[in-house]
Amino acid sequence: MPHADLKYSNDLTLDASTILTSIETVIQTHDAGSGDCKGRAYPAAEFHHTHLLVEISMLPKAHRDTAFMAALSADLEKTIKAHLSQPCFFSLMISFSSESYVTNRFEP
Repeated sequence: MPHADLKYSNDLTLDASTILTSIETVIQTHDAGSGDCKGRAYPAAEFHHTHLLVEISMLPKAHRDTAFMAALSADLEKTIKAHLSQPCFFSLMISFSSESYVTNRFEP
């Protein structure tokens, strides 16, 4: 179950929900067993320079090797930038959760 966070200066005109959905689609295209990608968007009212930082965290898996990550990163960057209409600094970070990370679905 990956997570995606968008952190951006609020002078960017973007549809965060659409970008988060497209991130999930790209991840699932590369890894059908990845599950739902939980997403959040954090527009910053106070910032220095117009920017978008995309942080993706995933569980480590044997098939998520260097080649997998390079292809995923390239496709994510291309897909996300297709939703941008203004110049900005762009950063994308894909990381793996630690072995002590617990994820599941809680149903009371």
